[in-house]
Amino acid sequence: MNPVYTLTLSCPDRLGLVHAVSGFLLEHSGNIEEAAQYNDTSTGLFFMRVQFACAQHSFDELQAELAVFAASYQMQWQLHAQSQAMRTVILVSKEGHCLNDLLFRWKSGLLPLDIRAIISNHRDFYQLAASYNVPFHHLPVSASTKAHVEAKQLEIIQDEGAELVVLARYMQILSNQLCQQLSGRAINIHHSFLPSFKGAKPYYQAHDRGVKLIGATAHYVTADLDEGPIIEQDVARVDHSKTVEDLTALGRDTESQVLARAVKWHSEHRVLINGHKTVIFK
Repeated sequence: MNPVYTLTLSCPDRLGLVHAVSGFLLEHSGNIEEAAQYNDTSTGLFFMRVQFACAQHSFDELQAELAVFAASYQMQWQLHAQSQAMRTVILVSKEGHCLNDLLFRWKSGLLPLDIRAIISNHRDFYQLAASYNVPFHHLPVSASTKAHVEAKQLEIIQDEGAELVVLARYMQILSNQLCQQLSGRAINIHHSFLPSFKGAKPYYQAHDRGVKLIGATAHYVTADLDEGPIIEQDVARVDHSKTVEDLTALGRDTESQVLARAVKWHSEHRVLINGHKTVIFK
């Protein structure tokens, strides 16, 4: 079977870009299996994702040729080998629904991940991690240890060569410095009540206000708390008959599904950041 690659790119829009990219792949014996593009007329930027098979050139050769080709178009681009699962580190606190869901989907072959480690400020899920044979790092956080813990977290992430960091209900605010170091490769999930119901027990607050919709948002982590580029969102309808426990259970299900979709699209290189927004080639 021929090696399959995914090329993602963005650049200033101009005539002939699709032709140029497809022509480059043809010249290098690349057989296009999937392609999608988007022109953002508000910014003048062009985005493209191409999945192609190529047996005539190695990954390194394609990288070198692409660097020359892309320079003349001012392209920002990435090339990924489909055979390489995305190395991932997961951060979690005391709510395990998203962690459990990601681990199950990964082991079921539904997510192209290589989960290298789980980091938590609590010990609650060390047995769950062990059951999936994933290293578990317990790093308690306090105001006095936050900087030291973040340095250790980053060390683990770097040692594992992680391309993706998932905050699966990790209830600690990351420093601006760590957010910058993880820019474009860290995904967070939160309930969609923000900013309406901040703080503890948001589902209790929502129940008390009689909300009719609950939901979840998955987004990239930035220094602006819960305001990074959105990858996926979903909602579920509720009514007066739902208890706090009903809202909480439904909210957790929604959070798990939204995060899983965001992680899947990111790991398949379907998400391109476009300023404060995202372009997603599903």
